Amino acid sequence: MVGRQCTTGVERIMSDDLILLERDGAIATVIINNPAKRNALSLGAWDALCDVLEKLNADDDVRCVIVRGAGDKAFAAGADIKEFPTKRANAAQAYDYGESTARALDLLQNLKHPTVAMIRGACTGGGLEIAACCDMRIASDDSKFGVPINRIGHAFAPPELRPVLDLVGKAVVLELLLEGQIIDAATAYEKGLLSRVVAADELEANVAKTASNIAKGAPLGARMTKRFVNRLCNDPSPFTEDELRESYAPCDAEDYTEGYTAFMEKRSPEFKGK
Repeated sequence: MVGRQCTTGVERIMSDDLILLERDGAIATVIINNPAKRNALSLGAWDALCDVLEKLNADDDVRCVIVRGAGDKAFAAGADIKEFPTKRANAAQAYDYGESTARALDLLQNLKHPTVAMIRGACTGGGLEIAACCDMRIASDDSKFGVPINRIGHAFAPPELRPVLDLVGKAVVLELLLEGQIIDAATAYEKGLLSRVVAADELEANVAKTASNIAKGAPLGARMTKRFVNRLCNDPSPFTEDELRESYAPCDAEDYTEGYTAFMEKRSPEFKGK
């Protein structure tokens, strides 16, 4: 389904039933769409998520991406376990399955646009992995978090483990994995999993305001900021001369001139991404 205009005025750009992509101006929303199973992700959903993220990464008109689950019961409750007997029944199948998961997480973490996870309800297993790959995580106060992998019998694969480990560190990850704890939003915030916790009835408005604030900023600067934050986190070695020079590249853009001109003229800037 392409280009259908929804009744809210938000355009649905892409839909394969598993992952929806909607667009409202410069803000795109990726929706994990399996509410009957608390938005559990099938192998097909992971592959569809890759397709959507590749589409977004190629779109320079996007300025912010919201990731959420369909409905109000779950962000995503991890993998669809009912698929495991046929699609993840042994080590070889699990490895192939994990390649799709790892690719989706890598695409999300390295998406050039800023990303905001809007979390309500269950955010567990693969859902927590997706949230950890977003730049910000805003959750309702009735959300639940965890990776109860000890009930399934396999280890947390390294590509899936890395985003959560980078976010909260060894002690918290081992506590979650070894005990299989499911924690509430307040505890998740204390442990560093979340950027912000808000009342459930304020979640959508809070995320919309956050996305709007991001979208109003200079997109070239935001993308460069995200890129070099990822670079510093993944590789703490000193920047090369070429990297340092590249970090100043936005100062040659029209948006930079618009930014300081608007500041001196005491008006709001109008960035064009050029």
